[in-house]
Amino acid sequence: MSDIIRLLPDSVANQIAAGEVVQRPSSVVKELLENSVDAGADHIELWLTDAGKSCIQVIDNGKGMSETDARLSFERHATSKIKDAKDLFDLHTMGFRGEALASIAAVAQVELKTRTANDEMGVSITMEGARCIDQHPVMCAKGANFAVRNLFFNVPARRRFLKSNVTEMNNVMQEFERVVLINYDKSFKLYKDDNLALDLKAGSFKQRILGVFGQSLDRQLLPLSVDTDIVRIEGFVGSVQSARLKGFKQFFFVNGRYMRHPYFNRAVQTAFERLLPPEKQVSFFLRLTVDPQQIDVNIHPSKTEIKFEDERAIWQLLLVAVRDALGKYNAVPTIDFDNTLEIDIPTFDGGNRQATEPALNVNPHYNPFESTTPSYRSGGGVLRQSDFNKPSVEGWQDLYGPVTRSAPQQPADGDVVNREKDEPAVIEANRSFFRYSSRYIVTPAKSGLMVIDYVRAHRRILYDKFIRDVENGKCVSQSLLFPEFVQLSLTQSYVMDSLMEQLNGMGFDIARHADVSGQATYAVSAVPAAVGENDVNALIVRLIDDYDKQSLKSEDLYHTLAMAIAVSNSVSTDRRMDEQEMAALVDDLFACKTPNYTPDGKVIISIVSEEEIVKRFR
Repeated sequence: MSDIIRLLPDSVANQIAAGEVVQRPSSVVKELLENSVDAGADHIELWLTDAGKSCIQVIDNGKGMSETDARLSFERHATSKIKDAKDLFDLHTMGFRGEALASIAAVAQVELKTRTANDEMGVSITMEGARCIDQHPVMCAKGANFAVRNLFFNVPARRRFLKSNVTEMNNVMQEFERVVLINYDKSFKLYKDDNLALDLKAGSFKQRILGVFGQSLDRQLLPLSVDTDIVRIEGFVGSVQSARLKGFKQFFFVNGRYMRHPYFNRAVQTAFERLLPPEKQVSFFLRLTVDPQQIDVNIHPSKTEIKFEDERAIWQLLLVAVRDALGKYNAVPTIDFDNTLEIDIPTFDGGNRQATEPALNVNPHYNPFESTTPSYRSGGGVLRQSDFNKPSVEGWQDLYGPVTRSAPQQPADGDVVNREKDEPAVIEANRSFFRYSSRYIVTPAKSGLMVIDYVRAHRRILYDKFIRDVENGKCVSQSLLFPEFVQLSLTQSYVMDSLMEQLNGMGFDIARHADVSGQATYAVSAVPAAVGENDVNALIVRLIDDYDKQSLKSEDLYHTLAMAIAVSNSVSTDRRMDEQEMAALVDDLFACKTPNYTPDGKVIISIVSEEEIVKRFR
């Protein structure tokens, strides 16, 4: 048998290694920005063309590289960050593996211009597919200038799997935010298609947060600081009032490195127990400083997974720090027991009239065994039905008969299905409704007892109505008396710019107003009539946060907008409804094509079968 094991060529090995390090343009941005930070730069520029697909350029004023170091930096496992294995447990830099530049050069066309402070001339190196195709002296500024063009030019299959510009730009912005947030003592500029999109000056941690995500966060952040022998925790956590279902910003940094840590995330959420519903979360920006020898960052190529030697102790300290911040800044509602205000209780003013004690009418001749009239015992006497002030007792049974209403309109595609018996659940003609708990309507059905979540039911009704209006061309636009100004972050504005034309065709009138320190302002002059009197600002932000950035099809946008309108306009659990309103809501629900599920797949109707009810009384 002939030998079958062979060494792979360097070009193939580099492409395999690149698959772990370089997955999309955002991976290149992350590696280059971290290299600039490690090089000691205090001013870094990022230039993007076509969301990074065509060109990614990072320019810094760091210490630069000599001609020999510049050429060697593109070799695998070549790094200046560590010297031996023990350095892995005492890391003070972002990079340490020496794989980033080699992986990038294996799947892209890379040009590097760099010069150190002691050299008069710099060097220019051009790499293509892991091969050096040009190297010559060049005049350039101190620092490094990396230009990565045509990512995956030699791996067409990988390039075809790249998403739309909106999706790729969103991923790039996530990596950019992680780097610039923790390096708040450095200045950054972001250029998008040759236009300056973001200019961040060096400053404090809070100034950097507000510069990236907008000044609206200023009133929502609570500072916290805890310093112990195990860990020092600093940063900001959102107030209870800032909690959101989606769109919250949550960042953990350890020794200047961004990390994902669900266990520590749970500590922050635990601090808000009994203050927030489980589905809502707050934003937080927390910096942890620990002894580098107590953590291990060499777990995953992305270097965002970190193991701690004493996770439980840090978990407890995080919990205490967040709760301390909530209490210190009165973020938790409290009862003021020292309030001296008196409650003004109105008193009865009878004038000259004098109150008299009501008389108790007792019929001493009443015999309960000689009458079938219902009776009510009160105190020591017995009151007959005829003793009440009524014009007649004849036909009194009709007063307690069921209220008759027209049968509900059934959907064309069938009735609601009883999940247990797979039988259609039909509301009885002589029906009655009552409200249970804070959000349920209960009514008898032929197959048992029907329980309806009326909040979800109202969302289903509003969603279907908006979709029908769009399909029938009845999506009416309503002008606002005064324009609403919506401030969006850079990431949100990129999505808004791509959706603006479609939104304006659906009843909105939106125009870009101005850009100020990382925020884009949009003027909304008209909205679809279905929006009603809801907060336009919150609706726009929710629409952007909920939008599926993987697709820009009109029907997907209609669905997202309809869901946002339905959620914003749906009835509140605090709303008290009488029986007539509940009946009308149920009728509208059964007129929908899919009455038993919300548009996002949540159950609206549940049937408690008659057999299950009988079992409980055995």
